[in-house]
Amino acid sequence: MTASTTAEPQAPAPRQRTLRTEIPGPVSRELQERRANAVAAGVSSVLPVYVTSASGGLLTDADGNVLIDFGSGIAVTNVGHSAPAVVDRVRKQACWFTHTCFMVTPYEGYVEVCEALAELTPGDHAKKSVLFNSGAEAVENAVKIARTATGRQAVVVFDHAYHGRTNLTMGMTAKSVPYKHGFGPFAPEIYRVPGSYPFRDGLPGPEAAALAIDRIEKQIGGDQVAAVVLEPIQGEGGFIEPARGFLPAIAAWCRENGVVYVADEVQTGFCRTGSWFASTDEDVVPDLIATAKGIAGGLPLSAVTGRASLLDAVPPGGLGGTYGGNPIACAAALGSIETMKAEDLASSAKRIEGVVLPRLRALASETGVIGDVRGRGAMLAAEFVKPGSGEPDPGLTKRVVAACHRAGVVVLTCGTYGNVVRLLPPLSLADDLLDEGLSVLEHAVRTEARA
Repeated sequence: MTASTTAEPQAPAPRQRTLRTEIPGPVSRELQERRANAVAAGVSSVLPVYVTSASGGLLTDADGNVLIDFGSGIAVTNVGHSAPAVVDRVRKQACWFTHTCFMVTPYEGYVEVCEALAELTPGDHAKKSVLFNSGAEAVENAVKIARTATGRQAVVVFDHAYHGRTNLTMGMTAKSVPYKHGFGPFAPEIYRVPGSYPFRDGLPGPEAAALAIDRIEKQIGGDQVAAVVLEPIQGEGGFIEPARGFLPAIAAWCRENGVVYVADEVQTGFCRTGSWFASTDEDVVPDLIATAKGIAGGLPLSAVTGRASLLDAVPPGGLGGTYGGNPIACAAALGSIETMKAEDLASSAKRIEGVVLPRLRALASETGVIGDVRGRGAMLAAEFVKPGSGEPDPGLTKRVVAACHRAGVVVLTCGTYGNVVRLLPPLSLADDLLDEGLSVLEHAVRTEARA
């Protein structure tokens, strides 16, 4: 049978939240039963509705329900679902070729992505990049590069950090369940020090940095450290934004001691926080920056970008991977970057911040169950606590999220204590959908706080 060359007609994209069944509906429940027999139990899903299409900031499930997406596939679809420039470039590239392996026969798309990263990432020094598939791969390869370049072994990470699910990056990740429990032993020469968590420690940034540096110098020794790896805003750990002055102080110590400063911007990158990269908020210039998630509009791609001298310290053949910088993923990245520039999505993130933060703060004041509201751009969070004590309240957090899901709004949790609701809407989300989704969240908090 010959495939038709005529494009299949597409139904008009939905424009509003629509609930036709309960969430999840009967078709999704049937698919969930099939999944139970075929998919490993270790793979979990936040909300078991089975998506059949997505557009902009809306998800349509197999039962015809249309949900507002405040998750963006965990900060991946920054440009929105099925962004036209991404779709167009992916379609064309798939027609030309899908794979050759850049390590065998290279292609221009890989080079173009690396050129774009050199332009967009912080700093005006000479930069090079290497492309991979996932954020964990990027972080792990940043460590490889730092160790090769410095001849040192120790890697410093921070409390509440999340860096991935490979053996090395599990060791770098702070939270045990579900990320590490039962999976050890982990790679050696990883050292964890206190970070900056203003809501919990109350410390100014320079003071928190001094504590971390003191721990490094006493327990490891600055001349033994290959890399300090940190998220400019911690993601899975709770959307923790360090106190101002913390990041610059850590970066300065790294420069003084010949340590490679690695910014893990896997979740914060590509306009998510209101600038192309979160490090620039305090004019911090990383030696290496690890990116993924929002880089390619939904396709698997990641990168390590940094000082050319560091990248070139690894001999030929020392970096790579069969699928790293896949041509279709590179095409998607170029379409995504094109969209971010054309639509000024960094400014859109700031617009979202300007709408969301005042409403969350008002909700916190009204209900007394939100201890902290924080974040930048469209990477925002509310930390739920028990009134009076400030003790984390993961139970209330779960109920609030479940209520949002029943009402057709996808929100996510995070945090070491499981008590943070995080909001990661597409940066292109329409104002009316943002307002409606926030109204659903506010109603859920008020209702569950009284329960």
